Amino acid sequence: MEELQIYIDGKFYPKSEAKISVYDHGFLYGDGVFEGIRAYNGVVFKLKEHIDRLYRSAHALTLQIPLTKQEMTQAVVETLRKNKMKDSYIRLVVSRGVGDLGLDPRKCPKATVIIITDLISIRAGNAKETGVTTMFSWVRRNPVDATTQEIKSLNYLNSVMAKIEANACGIDEALCLDGNGCIAEGVGENVFIVRNGELLTPPTSTGALAGITAEVVGQITQKIGIKLTVANLTPFMIFTADEAFFTGTAMEMVPIREVNKRQIGTGKPGPITKKLMAEFQKVIEDPSQGTKI
Repeated sequence: MEELQIYIDGKFYPKSEAKISVYDHGFLYGDGVFEGIRAYNGVVFKLKEHIDRLYRSAHALTLQIPLTKQEMTQAVVETLRKNKMKDSYIRLVVSRGVGDLGLDPRKCPKATVIIITDLISIRAGNAKETGVTTMFSWVRRNPVDATTQEIKSLNYLNSVMAKIEANACGIDEALCLDGNGCIAEGVGENVFIVRNGELLTPPTSTGALAGITAEVVGQITQKIGIKLTVANLTPFMIFTADEAFFTGTAMEMVPIREVNKRQIGTGKPGPITKKLMAEFQKVIEDPSQGTKI
């Protein structure tokens, strides 16, 4: 098998030779932004939406991306073609670039752009059929006036620490609360619950990322006539929910069967969750929902 080719600043390098400077602020300080994107059967799913979000995150960091959105789109497609991949997980990274050992971003004259196309396995086994176990982490989501998860930045220490706790407790995934004790999101996923036939999800004011997959779920609910409300969710609300599930680019949609040893609903994926998962599968199989490779 040929070695994967990694895009770095307009050039391609074999995976074993793909490197950045140790003076890059993305490495030194987590100073940068990224997107995780999926390609299905030769179509990059919601590529425009992902690139738009990348540029919004960069704008919030006053990070100047050295490519136009069109050029970035072409670079992603070119990288997939270079690796002859029709199905892939794409990691698009823009760091502040090479500077010195100080914090001042003015010392970084040009951002670094990296595109990786590979495969990813987030959830082993048959999680979509059985659901996952979760727990509330002691690690609170950073507030919206700090390193908020509204910005998809390279600083994911908040999520990493919550994931470490879940791993140590033998739980599949962690749930993160905001500073007021309301549910924000998972370590890298949006959260939805079902109560009395209606869907609820937290607002981004909890520090949660505005998810692309979550947005698709919202569009599906309108199509099939399920009411969706954006509202603060308390731990009690998810404990007593009829159904609950995660959404995210990498994991797509995964039911939640347990939170802090409390069974959710019947302990199995519920009818609304299964209906939404089936509809989501139709969307990702629709070539009009992305950019052709």
